[in-house]
Order: sequence, then structure tokens, then C-alpha cells
Amino acid sequence: MSDLPPDSPLVRRPLDADALEQALVSPTSWWREVRVVPETASTNADLAALARAGAPEGTLLTTDHQTAGRGRLDRSWEMPPDSAVAVSVLVHPRNIEGHRWTWLPLLTGLAAAAAARQAGIKAMLKWPNDLVVEDRKLGGILVERVDTPTGPAAVVGCGINVSVTPEEIDVPNATSLTHEGSPTAERTGLVSEFARAFEALYSAWIKAAGDPQAGVRDSYERVSATLGREVSVLYPDGSTLEGTAVGLDDSGRLQVRHGDEVTAISAGDVTHLRTSA
Repeated sequence: MSDLPPDSPLVRRPLDADALEQALVSPTSWWREVRVVPETASTNADLAALARAGAPEGTLLTTDHQTAGRGRLDRSWEMPPDSAVAVSVLVHPRNIEGHRWTWLPLLTGLAAAAAARQAGIKAMLKWPNDLVVEDRKLGGILVERVDTPTGPAAVVGCGINVSVTPEEIDVPNATSLTHEGSPTAERTGLVSEFARAFEALYSAWIKAAGDPQAGVRDSYERVSATLGREVSVLYPDGSTLEGTAVGLDDSGRLQVRHGDEVTAISAGDVTHLRTSA
């Protein structure tokens, strides 16, 4: 663990909007616009509003202080200013069949893991949307569909704890990059690394018409913290299922073996129980 003070100016500095613009936006790049706001309730909600007003694909919105971040099941949280990455991206995957849009949170998780690893932390992915370090939660993903003037789109949101301390997070078993010992956890660089990784993954996925066999599934399985584990699944209706996580199907659903059966999980809270023998 790092002894770096949580209020270190190296870690808790505002985002450099000019540096992000220069790193990502050019006449030939996929990125069209980078917006950096000092404070907002939710980057996903803000970008969804911009999408409904006609913002183009490749718009990125990030903030220094997100006061009402949202996760799955409408969970919310607030982080101290300049202590986390909160970034949202607008995509229009129009040539992708609807059942394959479920890969969006998984490939977004891959981009988040790539950014964390660039900062020196071996982050893994807990299905479907958590970024973890040895089952400690480092961040999360939220993807929301939005209707726009030019058709259906998605707002892809990613949050990564950078310098926030466990005492500052009202979430059990949470962690941050600096708490895990990252020597290079700097927010502007992390947003840039996430954006570059996301662009590469998303572009390859689009080129393959959403086919997970084109590489996304293999890449996800290599950094999955869930596959091979004994898991408990809590369904939205309150029922549960226990078994071994054995793979992902073509729609990105988690396949859980229980007895002689394999069930594909599309929605539910997954708890890691122990490593499968």
C-alpha cells in the first residue's frame, strides 16, 4: 500500500482540459469533442442530455468532482474533488445488432483495466461491470441507452478511484490506485489512457460488426476475476443461484455451471465465493 498523502498535489490536481483536447481530438481522430467540467451530479446524465440535443459520436465528458455518480441498481456515491476519474463517452453503434450491445460495458471495462495497468496496478474485471484488485473495488462501469435525433445511441460511463482513501468511500471493500501503491496515478493521464484504449477496442468491435470472436471476448477472459470462480448470483427478483463461472456466451452473458446444467446470466449481482478447484 502507498504512504502517499491523499491530498498530495501530484494526485489531487484538476484535470488539464487543454492536454486532453490535444491528446485526443484532431481532424483525423475518432474523438470529436472533449468537455471538462469542474463539477456535476453525473457525467452520464449530462452526456445523455447532450446526446438528445444532437452531440456527435466521439464526445467525451469528464469532471473534477462528481457529486451523485450512479451505478447499477441506481446506487449512487460522491467522491472528494480531484480524487477520481469520472468519464462518459457517447457512441452510436448503429451497425451492431441489439443483442450485441451487451458487450459495451465489457469492452469499456477492458479500457478501464488498461488505464489502471498503465498506472502500475494489475486490475481485473468482475462481471459484469466492476474493476477490482483482488476483489477490492477500484471502479465501475455504467452503460445507458439514449434516443437521439439520429437514432439510438449509448452513453458509456466509467469511474476509477484514483487517490480517494477507504475512509472517504462509503462502499465496503473499496480501494484506489494510490492506496494500492500506484506510482503514476495522475487523473489527466488516466482519462487519456482510458480514451485511447476505448477507441481501439470500440473501433475493432465495430469493424467486426459486434462479433465477440473478433477479440473482445478473449481479451475480457484474460483479465476476468470471475471466470473459474465459485459464485453466487442474486437475481433482481431476489432468487439466487450458486455455481462455477465457466465462460461468456455470444451476448456477453455470464455462464454459470451448477450441477449438470449451465445457465446464462444476463442480469444480477455476482458475489465471488472462492476459487474453483
